[in-house]
Amino acid sequence: MNKKLVDFAVVAALCLSAFSASAEDMYRGAWYAVPGVAYIDTDSDLNADNDTGAFIAIGKELSESWDLQGRLGYNKADEDLGLNIGQSGDYKSTQLGLDALYMFSRESFRPFLLAGLGATRNNVDYKVPGVRVSGEKTSWMASLGLGMQYFFSDKFGIQADLRHQFSRGKEGVNSLGAASNSKKSVGNNLLSVGGIFRFGAPAPVVAAVAPEPAPIPVAAPIPVAAPVCVEKLNTVTIDAAKLFDFDKATLKAEGKAALDEAAATIEANAAITNVLVTGHTDPLGSYEYNQKLSERRATQVAQYLASQGVNSDIITSTGRGEAVPVVACEGVKGRKAFIECLQPNRRVTVEATTTEQVCN
Repeated sequence: MNKKLVDFAVVAALCLSAFSASAEDMYRGAWYAVPGVAYIDTDSDLNADNDTGAFIAIGKELSESWDLQGRLGYNKADEDLGLNIGQSGDYKSTQLGLDALYMFSRESFRPFLLAGLGATRNNVDYKVPGVRVSGEKTSWMASLGLGMQYFFSDKFGIQADLRHQFSRGKEGVNSLGAASNSKKSVGNNLLSVGGIFRFGAPAPVVAAVAPEPAPIPVAAPIPVAAPVCVEKLNTVTIDAAKLFDFDKATLKAEGKAALDEAAATIEANAAITNVLVTGHTDPLGSYEYNQKLSERRATQVAQYLASQGVNSDIITSTGRGEAVPVVACEGVKGRKAFIECLQPNRRVTVEATTTEQVCN
């Protein structure tokens, strides 16, 4: 393959990764369109130059790790027979395929691997003095490659990928300038760059603060009221940013230090009969994703408390996702400011209930 093409792809990937920034825009089940240009490095058996073409892809975010893209591409390159006898003509390739993309991240910078299947039409139409040769073949197509997406905003980004496409074609003209209808495997390399136009994603939901319950009418005072006793409840709320990296459910060293203190307090109080660990998220992302993330994080905290000596029989973990916000951030302008404002919603609570009776 053209060494300059490889160097360009590596440098582009490294530069973009250096400028990538974390984003709260995780998997949201969006659709997107990717129109762009593709530089083709043709198989040597085709005797054609390297040249540019165009493509259009329609993509769908299927899950946290997978995207699916349907792609239509067209490339055209002049002949490169090297006969120096007045030959002319061109090679044309039309590709229609379906690519599966494995996404390594859902942050702003999203590297991926791709594999695809489809069909292609390879058309060799060369003219040698006194001879016109047309080698046309429609065949299956397979693609393997790697690439990246980079999002500048919720709606727009860029995509670049480098892929090798396997198919079948006709050689057209042999090295002596004679007609050849030999069918051969064709391996073209394509470097594609395009803009991403994202649509169909659920808009970030502004969490609403539940209204205060209406006051309950107080009955006339009873001369002798029986005391009301309840079990004492102690709650510790820990910022999820201290416990976990973005979009992760693995405890950080800073988070473990905060939980060590909570575990020591629980162990020191023999009156504690139940510990409830609850994970919470902000409303960005899909409801299903947030629910699963909150559950995974709560489970990690519960397991760590147990590893520090807290009786696992009294620990229960649960996730509430985005269902219980503490801030609404209504009227906050700008995506970055909105994300920062929602930080208190990303939290884990540890509630310890004791048998101590508090009576009023």
